Amino acid sequence: MAAPGQSRDPAPAQDSAGSSGRTWWKRLLIPAAAAARERSQPRATAAPSMGLPALLLLLGSVAALPRRELLPYGAPRGDRLLPDGDDETSAVVTLGKPLLFYETRFSHLYVGTNGIISTQDFPRETQYVDDDFPTDFPAIAPFLSDIDTSGGRGKIYYREDQSTEVLGQAARLIHAGFPSAAAAAFTPIHAFIATWENVGAYEEVSRNSEPSKKLNTFQAVLAYDDSNTYALFLYPDDGLQFFGTRPKESYNVQLELPARVGFSRGETDYLKREGPYYTVTSSEQSVKNLYQTSNSGIPGVWAFHIGSTSPLDNVMPAQVGEKPSVGHSRQPLESTLSSATLEQNVLDADYPEEDIDYAEPFYDENEEDDVEYPTELVPDVYTRLDLYSEPRRSGARLGSELESTLPYPVSSRRPASPEMHGTKEGPSQAPPALEDEVESSQETGIRNPSSLETKDSLLELTTQGLPANTEQDNVQPYPDSDAVLSETDIFPVYPQGEVMHQGYPENSPPFNRGRQVVGVDEDGSFNREGFTYNTASKETCEWNHSQCSQHAFCTDYATGFCCHCQSKFYGNGRHCLPEGAAHRLNGKVSGNLLVGRTPVHFSAVDLHAYIVGNDGRAYTAISHVPQPAARALMPLTPIGGLFGWLFALEKPGYENGFSVTGAKFTHSLDVTFYPGEERVHITQTADGLGPENYLSIKTHIQGQLPFIPENFTVHIAPYKELYHYSHSAVTSTAYRQYFLTFGSINQTFAYQLHQNITFHDCPPARHHRDVPAVQQLSVDRIFALYNDEERILRYAITNQIGSREGGPDLSTANPCYDGTHACDTTARCQPGTGLDYTCECTAGYRGDGRDCVDVDECAESLSRCGHRSVCINSPGSYRCECPSGYQLAVDRPVCVPIPPPSNPCEDGSHTCASADRARCVHHGGGSFSCVCLAGYTGNGHNCSDVDECAEGRCHQAAACYNTPGSFLCRCKPGYQGDGFHCTPETAHRLTPCEQERLYPQPAHGLRGVSAHPGLHRPQCDDEGNYRPLQCHGSTGFCWCVDGAGQEIAGSRRPPGTAPPRCRASEPTQRPQTMCERWRQSLLEHYGGRPREDQYVPQCDALGNFNPLQCHGNSDYCWCVDESGREVQGTRSEPGIPPPCLPSLAPPTVQPSPRPDVTPPATGTFLLYAQGQQIGYLPLNGTRLQKEMAKTLLSLHGSIVVGLDYDCREKMVYWTDVAGRTVNRASLEPGAEPETIINSGLMSPEGLTIDHFRRTMFWTDSGLDKIERARLDGSERRVLFDADLVNPRAIAVDAIRGNLYWTDWNREAPKIETSTVDGANRRILVNKDIGLPNGLTFDPFSKLICWADAGTKKLECTLPDGTGRRVIQNNLNYPFSIVSYANHFYHTDWRRDGVIAVNKDNGFLTDEYLPEQRSHLYGITAVYPYCPGARK
Repeated sequence: MAAPGQSRDPAPAQDSAGSSGRTWWKRLLIPAAAAARERSQPRATAAPSMGLPALLLLLGSVAALPRRELLPYGAPRGDRLLPDGDDETSAVVTLGKPLLFYETRFSHLYVGTNGIISTQDFPRETQYVDDDFPTDFPAIAPFLSDIDTSGGRGKIYYREDQSTEVLGQAARLIHAGFPSAAAAAFTPIHAFIATWENVGAYEEVSRNSEPSKKLNTFQAVLAYDDSNTYALFLYPDDGLQFFGTRPKESYNVQLELPARVGFSRGETDYLKREGPYYTVTSSEQSVKNLYQTSNSGIPGVWAFHIGSTSPLDNVMPAQVGEKPSVGHSRQPLESTLSSATLEQNVLDADYPEEDIDYAEPFYDENEEDDVEYPTELVPDVYTRLDLYSEPRRSGARLGSELESTLPYPVSSRRPASPEMHGTKEGPSQAPPALEDEVESSQETGIRNPSSLETKDSLLELTTQGLPANTEQDNVQPYPDSDAVLSETDIFPVYPQGEVMHQGYPENSPPFNRGRQVVGVDEDGSFNREGFTYNTASKETCEWNHSQCSQHAFCTDYATGFCCHCQSKFYGNGRHCLPEGAAHRLNGKVSGNLLVGRTPVHFSAVDLHAYIVGNDGRAYTAISHVPQPAARALMPLTPIGGLFGWLFALEKPGYENGFSVTGAKFTHSLDVTFYPGEERVHITQTADGLGPENYLSIKTHIQGQLPFIPENFTVHIAPYKELYHYSHSAVTSTAYRQYFLTFGSINQTFAYQLHQNITFHDCPPARHHRDVPAVQQLSVDRIFALYNDEERILRYAITNQIGSREGGPDLSTANPCYDGTHACDTTARCQPGTGLDYTCECTAGYRGDGRDCVDVDECAESLSRCGHRSVCINSPGSYRCECPSGYQLAVDRPVCVPIPPPSNPCEDGSHTCASADRARCVHHGGGSFSCVCLAGYTGNGHNCSDVDECAEGRCHQAAACYNTPGSFLCRCKPGYQGDGFHCTPETAHRLTPCEQERLYPQPAHGLRGVSAHPGLHRPQCDDEGNYRPLQCHGSTGFCWCVDGAGQEIAGSRRPPGTAPPRCRASEPTQRPQTMCERWRQSLLEHYGGRPREDQYVPQCDALGNFNPLQCHGNSDYCWCVDESGREVQGTRSEPGIPPPCLPSLAPPTVQPSPRPDVTPPATGTFLLYAQGQQIGYLPLNGTRLQKEMAKTLLSLHGSIVVGLDYDCREKMVYWTDVAGRTVNRASLEPGAEPETIINSGLMSPEGLTIDHFRRTMFWTDSGLDKIERARLDGSERRVLFDADLVNPRAIAVDAIRGNLYWTDWNREAPKIETSTVDGANRRILVNKDIGLPNGLTFDPFSKLICWADAGTKKLECTLPDGTGRRVIQNNLNYPFSIVSYANHFYHTDWRRDGVIAVNKDNGFLTDEYLPEQRSHLYGITAVYPYCPGARK
């Protein structure tokens, strides 16, 4: 058996370069300093190559961190072993030399079970393991969560190391992530390594459940010298199998807190001020991405600069592969709250795609020309594009030692095959009719075979494909097999928030600069078809400058005006981009294809492309293309080739496609495959530039494709292609070969293509524009690959546009023209004499051109933001924003008040019915809708009265009186009640059976009302209980019922047969006593293993409190009464137990402990649940009066979760997951709690009160049910017990009679709605939600709103699901939420407090943190009145 940390994998196979077993450690051969020196020396004869981090990120999952590549650890290395357990701390490790953490030197380290390292001993885990950063103590956390190694579930190793091997490995990883010259000089002299190997999450003890098999492995390395400390977090492939842990205080509530990764300085002085901290993760998705992504260029390796003798305000992350998270310096609470919305996290799943970055090249650009492809291609050559990196230098070079890191050598030639060596070039194989048309040429030196030689079986398979699949189970876009990868699994996205405009936003506010009129909005409604020029009505710049780009000037001509890009920008004038900058494209792809004989359909799958403009590289990725279409599309590189032509590297005097067409055009492509003559048509439409200057492309593919078998790879040789230019069209015809290879099989196929690109030019400037009529596109380094696991189709090509003849010898070409320059990707290459050139940073960046950094126009006061506007910096640019109620002026960057929009609901211009029948709802601007008031029905424009009496709204013993828009219910003479519930005045309280017998209902079966007509009067025994056998008086059917009168499945017998044998209801198991409930809840609170110093109630055999109670091993004892309350004066000294009298016999009805009642004051206040108590938090307006907060009810032994308030009887209701009950208590002084539901519950959570119908509703996540009952617990029935997985929050609109609830099923979370009677159930929201914990109906705005712990958002929607909007998108971990006035208030499990959020602007305005730190559950608002209603 291998020792810990040693490889357990089989010996690696030889790679294509011939190296055997070479680890990627040994491939890190070029120091950053040497690379920097090489970047500074341009080489005219070498193609540009990629830097080390780019190469490693390029390899994607090929170079994912194997477990064997963790730094060595285990007993053979002299590691110490942390004892097994749930909350263990290592013995102090005295370092041989102190390390710097932030600004302080520390000489001691401690390692904790819970994925954390500190410079001091840890507090109890309950004080930090579930809380968010910052911690009160110094913390280095590679995976902070509730980890438990008890029972041999994993090992935790740690040691200090000074070996040359380990220090060298750590240094190479640090240099990879920090390529600067300063970091390159860093040489560690000490290292500390902690490794968590196959550790498990804490789980509550249960006899019936197996321990989870999900185990995690990760490693933390601290490397330091006298002046600097760096941290490395390593997450190997498949090393993270669980991503968070369940808090010990969650009890039956199923919640999981994502692990925290980051650093915290802790409290820094005697005033206990909060120190700086830095967080890497904030959601489950961000934790999942830890081993897949990186900030160092190596997947799974994260590097941070965490201490220095130089000023270091906060942790500095490596920035090769990812944008860093936002660190936090010291700031007061108010600042923390107000800036909370600005915090972003590099790993979160809800990141916009705009920040996606792509890989450095798919090839080694230093390869010699005589290198050939191997016959076997590694199929995962570029499984993962570098989607995470900042733009990097396109000219960074690698030495020849790094060639072995490529999956295979690459050159400009196609794969060699045995039959090709030593052959002569054969004739062209284009069909005879096409030979004169073909204008593209394959690279010389490659033989065109005399015929399209194919093996019969392969030819038959490619032309016919798989057998037709009529059901298409395997060709749907999202097959019902394994989980479908979301877009974030392929392209990580950055947190949604303010749109960051780059240095050339097309929609920036216009700035008037005289005749040039630069910086205007592009007219989004501009009709290209109507854009004409004529002398009769000449259009001039004065009135049309807004059609030009911000970076263009407008010129008047004799027949009209035209737009032209300014110096250092290129495009057609209406759309301009900066020269030398990298560009991104987004789009959607749809297809209707026949692959062989298999039909395949897909719609709106994602396309992303990334172009390095200053050397002509274009990368394209299309996700979720179903098989077998994805493989069949691999030869069609023109799909991505369009982007290569658009942004090709320009030779002197020639222009790429974007310079001609701009960002609006249509690309039409017809392709015919040979020898099968399959035909396919492709249309690509560009709709302009988006807010980030991303080109938007829609692609549709229709026709037939030849089938490509699995495991075959596609190779396409370099080619040249002629493009013919006219005033508004570009055309091209070509004939291309492609090669299918698998093992020794190497076959040749071909296709012919006709391309047509149409666009709108500017007629007045035609005679002033000199575009060559024919230009040649040279395409090199072509790759096409499909990855089955990721379901991504990728193309990569390098493009140059130049003369038809090919231009001068490439060996003497200026580096700016062949892409071999060393300029940064954000720099322009300026050619000089001969091979000389200079690099110039593009607008918004500064530097020497080889290294460019963003200019912060805001910090340096370079922006033009004026009065009231706020400057926001972005890469290469900035933007001016206005506060709420203001907007940017049309002609200058100053904020002016937004004029109030016309409100049809106020000015009377709406078309709604009269105000006593309908309500006008204003949606902004001139938009409105009409809604009939409660009691009326119609479309809002015409509303008629609802006859509620015909609907049977009143009790059977009540008279109903319909009124316009309402109704009245009055109990008949001899009965008493409110009309909705009537009872005889003199009779005793009827049992449910007696009630139903007196007022019969239609017979109910298992699935609702019976199909048999007639009312069923149940048979009751002498005590009023349901008889076990029930028979219908008119139909003769008989069946068995349980104690609640519910039919027992399978017992119904038709008339004329023997009735079923029904057993009398067996007595239910004795409910837990107060002592037993309290004992169980405390044991759960202690995690099932109380320490010796923790108190656990002692109960006798009947469940009553033992008269003598003692506190753990302290020997302190005291006497208690029958309710478990301490008898004053009986507590004794240790070792002397007091004499206690036996308790009185327990009453027949189990008493509840008298609560510590503190009557609330008048006015509006919040009630919140916190474990065994209900807290009171008054409001002054909407401000939290924290100084007046107190405990309202103390409920020993309970765990309160759901909470709501009955405004009519002034009673608070709650669910208790410890006692499995529903309870209530009056808010009057001296009131006692009352249990109203105490059976048939498992995990009651959400609760809501319908004060109008005197009904309550609750969810049970253990039984997956939603139930309702009267407020006294009677008339209980199940509303829903199907299609529920984890029902949690529930809310009611009492006025309209609608019910809403959340189901946080991780596979398919949703929010549903129905009527309060369970009718018209439907899904309200099931898109873009994660863990919808909290739900509230806002009676003021009539919106349904929810707080999501998965997406971190607070959102609202109209009751019909329309008008959805985000209120706040940076919550921590909300649990419950309530609305009052213009604020939301929610409980938060990260802050363990109540958070206030403004409805209008989403600002976090205040928070209340109780002194006793534990999780808060439900929250509700108590008004001094009931929300208004017509009924």
